[in-house]
Amino acid sequence: MIDALPFSTALISTATVALAEIGDKTQLLALLLAARFRRPWPIIAGIAVATVLNHAVAAWAGSAVAVWLQPDVLRWVVAASFILVALWTLKPDTLDEDTPIATRSAFMASTVAFFIAEIGDKTQIATVLLAARYVPLWEVVVGTTLGMLLANVPVVLLGSRFANRLPLTAARRTAAAVFLLIGLWVALRGLG
Repeated sequence: MIDALPFSTALISTATVALAEIGDKTQLLALLLAARFRRPWPIIAGIAVATVLNHAVAAWAGSAVAVWLQPDVLRWVVAASFILVALWTLKPDTLDEDTPIATRSAFMASTVAFFIAEIGDKTQIATVLLAARYVPLWEVVVGTTLGMLLANVPVVLLGSRFANRLPLTAARRTAAAVFLLIGLWVALRGLG
């Protein structure tokens, strides 16, 4: 693991997850919740709580994996994972019709829906990878949470009004290119 400069772990984590979140199903979920409840602040609070909980578990798992793997093996796992995330980013996400959303509370509905939507998602996987590489762990969680909020808060605030005008294909391709470059850089230069 790398002990980076003060707060650089949080900044790297923020940028990585914000990029990974572009065009993701949780952005579609944010849009759906905003259109349904029209109460942005409880939705944003729900996103924050769900992300902190989900990414804390993911970061703990990533740091545990880093202890078990040799640095050379970890380097190739991280590089391959970033390249796979790049490919995954190219595929547009869709929101399933059966995503559980309660009608009682915008906050509870957002918290539960986002927590479930993040399980196995590319941003959760990115959090595992970041925690395997960087310390301190709390900065990874803070950074990944900020990245999720940076990507989703504007969607919630703008709601469905501009949804059909966003260039999601171009955004996905740009994010995929960045992840591909990161993966290749890690493969060629290593983790340290």
